[in-house]
Amino acid sequence: MGLTVQSTGTSVLNDNFTIKKSTPDELVIALAGNPNVGKSTVFNSLTGLKQHTGNWPGKTVTNAQGRYNYNDKTFILIDLPGTYSLMANSVEEEIARDFVCFGNPDTTIVVTDATCLERNLNLVFQTLEITRNVVVCLNLMDEAKRKKIKINLKELSRSLGIPVIPTNARSNQGLNDLMDTAYKISTGTLEVNPLKVTYDEHIENAIEMIQPLVHKIINGRLDSRWVSLKLLDGDRAILNSIEKHLCINLLEDNELKRMLWQALDYLSENGIKREEFRDSIVTSIVRLAEDICRRCVIFENKQYNATDRKIDRILTSKVFGIPIMLGLLAVIFWLTITGANYPSELIAKFLFWIEDCLTSFFMWAGAPKWLHDVLVMGMYHTLAWVVSVMLPPMAIFFPLFTLLEDLGYLPRVAFNLDNFFKKACSHGKQALTMCMGFGCNAAGIIGCRIIDSPRERLIATITNNFVPCNGRFPLLITISSIFIGGVIADGAYQSLLSTLTLTAVVLIGIITTFAVSRILSKTILKGVPSSFTLELPPYRKPQIGRIIIRSIIDRTLFVLGRAVSVAAPAGIIIWLMANIQINDISLLSHCAGFLDPFARLIGLDGYILMAFILGLPANEIVIPIIIMSYMSSSTMIELDSLQALRDLLVSNGWTWLTGVCVMLFSLMHFPCGTTLWTIRKETQSIKWTLISFIVPTLTGIILCFIIANAVRLMGLV
Repeated sequence: MGLTVQSTGTSVLNDNFTIKKSTPDELVIALAGNPNVGKSTVFNSLTGLKQHTGNWPGKTVTNAQGRYNYNDKTFILIDLPGTYSLMANSVEEEIARDFVCFGNPDTTIVVTDATCLERNLNLVFQTLEITRNVVVCLNLMDEAKRKKIKINLKELSRSLGIPVIPTNARSNQGLNDLMDTAYKISTGTLEVNPLKVTYDEHIENAIEMIQPLVHKIINGRLDSRWVSLKLLDGDRAILNSIEKHLCINLLEDNELKRMLWQALDYLSENGIKREEFRDSIVTSIVRLAEDICRRCVIFENKQYNATDRKIDRILTSKVFGIPIMLGLLAVIFWLTITGANYPSELIAKFLFWIEDCLTSFFMWAGAPKWLHDVLVMGMYHTLAWVVSVMLPPMAIFFPLFTLLEDLGYLPRVAFNLDNFFKKACSHGKQALTMCMGFGCNAAGIIGCRIIDSPRERLIATITNNFVPCNGRFPLLITISSIFIGGVIADGAYQSLLSTLTLTAVVLIGIITTFAVSRILSKTILKGVPSSFTLELPPYRKPQIGRIIIRSIIDRTLFVLGRAVSVAAPAGIIIWLMANIQINDISLLSHCAGFLDPFARLIGLDGYILMAFILGLPANEIVIPIIIMSYMSSSTMIELDSLQALRDLLVSNGWTWLTGVCVMLFSLMHFPCGTTLWTIRKETQSIKWTLISFIVPTLTGIILCFIIANAVRLMGLV
């Protein structure tokens, strides 16, 4: 398995895990750790990169690479995926283990959580079996202090035989000491005497039976005791990795194979069969961790997590869990709806003022009219719409969503929905990727990396589009305000009713996700759901400044940049279709006429369906295209008010049924160009990209067809 790494310079990590250094003096430091211990925060604080962090497990699923300079020393830091062990039961574990084994880091820093050290020591012990050069980063010391947990650092370091450095990465405390210690270990100026885990007497005897032969074959390239342990465990994954990266097939050696069978027979005779071997290993590690923590950790407040558990009894209860989740979602939508209008108007005025300036410039330069129309009225006009409509809601939605991440609420959402996803034969982590899709479906697709099973990862990828992204919110908000909120209520009640409508649409999308996931798991992606152990992290005080900066830079501007990159060529295409005429009828009208019979069957019309097709690069431009089509305009325009827009739509045959079908088709239809591009990159498959296009589109067509024709048969329109 190759590793994917983002590089800040010329250094890259290839499939053989070879670091290309700018200078020979650079040191390679691997950052390992359990999920949700602040490992990526340590990485960000040191390198300045914005590897996305959040208070929920499973964030880092590939390796990120960055540089850190300290006291004229240059470090290359590798942020490994969060994992609870190195036994290679998952993709994360295999990636982390293989880099520690074959990436030859000068030092491995194991980041641990000071509030639950006993559980974290499992990874520390397993890392020490692979390499001597280990530093324990005891992170989240501020939380340990708040919970009145005291740790005897000297005794802990003595027990482990390696340095233990206390840190609070969110405040940059202790990080200089951490890197100084890593430097000393990497250069051999600090001697260590790592603790060796002692297993059952019979397991130790079995290791001694094969270790000399393993040492001879490996020739010091890996720890022979650890490799012997893996051979006895029957770990095929590590044997395959050794063959791939060291070109050594251990089982080709007949003498080693003979001794291995003797060792396994010896274990079996003493009551340790293959299936019980790993249990014995884990039991030894757990007992050792318990023993060390009894000597090193003092809990002054035995009920330090009682408040978190009381909150969880409410937020994850069968009675209140789902309603609270929907209520929080509605509040976020309401804040996004009510807060985005004014900034969107200001940005639109500014950008269209620039458009007027560009027009004046083209006139002053004597440029041909067609060139002005293509570049300004086509490309720039489209970009202006995308930015003015998309930026304000994202700038509100993403910080609010990131706030829920920092608080630690998102894992509770996954917990509440896990049973539903299990019934749909998919993975509980899909709830987390679905949450990411609310901001941007492309981000949700990338988030699917946290799902170990390839089958379940594909299900999550295909169905991620059923939750509306930020680009579809403007259309959903506008249509719900005109045909539901605007008809039934006014004033403050209008925004409230629009919020409830939008929440109901999202709920339909979630239900559809369950249904389609189950259909996929019973047809083209058959299988049973894999096990899902979810850690509920402690609730943490959010850092508002970091939330704003991270959500604006890491998410809002990133997603906006992608949308703009695909919207620019779309603007040119839309302008050409609106202005190229055949028999005095625009190409856009010809296409709409061709699509109209089919569109009527699903409650739309040809212009609406054409707008969705042309809106493939960016969903934000669907409404402007519809307006442009109805008004026979050569450029995308906006009307002065929602009432004016309603009058235009009604005069072109819209009813409340049209509005409902447009909202449902917007919810269900094919992913935008950015998301399809991301699916292609993540799956490395045109086949699955096409399936991800077809499945939601067919779902939207079928649902709209059923609703439209059922309403017509009942004579409700």
